[in-house]
Amino acid sequence: MDKLAVIIPCYNEEAALKIASETLRGVLGDLEGKGKISSESFLLFVNDGSTDRTWELIEEEHALYPTKVLGVKLAGNVGHQFALTAGLMTAMELCDVCISIDADLQDDVSVMEEMIDKFHEGKDIVYGVRKERKTDKFMKRVTAQGFYKFQKLMGVKAIYNHADFRLMSKRAVLQFSKYQETNLYIRGVMPMIGYDTDVVLYDRKERVAGTSKYPLKKMLALALDGISSFSVKPISLVLGAGVVIVLLSILAAIYAFISYFTGNVEPGWTSLILSIWFLGGMQLLAIGLVGEYIGKVYLEVKHRPRYNVEKVLTTESDETIKNGLEENKG
Repeated sequence: MDKLAVIIPCYNEEAALKIASETLRGVLGDLEGKGKISSESFLLFVNDGSTDRTWELIEEEHALYPTKVLGVKLAGNVGHQFALTAGLMTAMELCDVCISIDADLQDDVSVMEEMIDKFHEGKDIVYGVRKERKTDKFMKRVTAQGFYKFQKLMGVKAIYNHADFRLMSKRAVLQFSKYQETNLYIRGVMPMIGYDTDVVLYDRKERVAGTSKYPLKKMLALALDGISSFSVKPISLVLGAGVVIVLLSILAAIYAFISYFTGNVEPGWTSLILSIWFLGGMQLLAIGLVGEYIGKVYLEVKHRPRYNVEKVLTTESDETIKNGLEENKG
């Protein structure tokens, strides 16, 4: 029987954690009762440097359910993608299959059974994909849909309307552990693994409690990481824009010479100022874009740890798990 680990990254989820633990333990019990997963399956909460009582609540849940609720405490806030990675690297040592889900339970837990069924059919990665975005506010819906389309235009392979609700087999997690980049965008890495995949469709719900930890600023930063980490097309587009501007400048020069020799010249500053501003803006855009890529190279070559584990709550030896994490955190 396959042992399932449900990975739940948490950042200031004090209001939602108890509800998430109870709900997900119920899902495990249901799947175990149907004989679809091992009775040793568990939840793994990853505390991403929370400033509220999130970790204390994880410890309380672990004390109440020592074999069902495990925990990883990171030494600081490293962001959702690295917190999820820390959970996957921990679970890889302990289980046969993982499902990652956020603590707000906006993703529909009822489709986890369908994910497990597809895993038993031989799928290594099963993506949770939203049917539609009715629950999103207008601006978030428009920006999210635009982001997915822009990703595709830029050549980034990503699953439309998929976030980080997914199933991964142990061998898929093992392959993922080989991707050691600092500028990590898991949604872009998954399609690169190349194993047999499938999707399950679901309707996204409202948060069970608390407030969103992904404001517009973080969403834009994630979008920028996703595009710049997997595509050089933006630089190609800037190069193309530069070529077009040079061609237009040649045409403008020809027009200026013709006007000069025919005596049809009227002094003015508007076109000059507009040209200076336009070209200056293009130059700054190009420099900034190239700088973004150089900055990412700078971060990669330092090879600093992506996260530091402060404490682990498991049913195994803490030292054994910590040694495994040291080998995989990169």
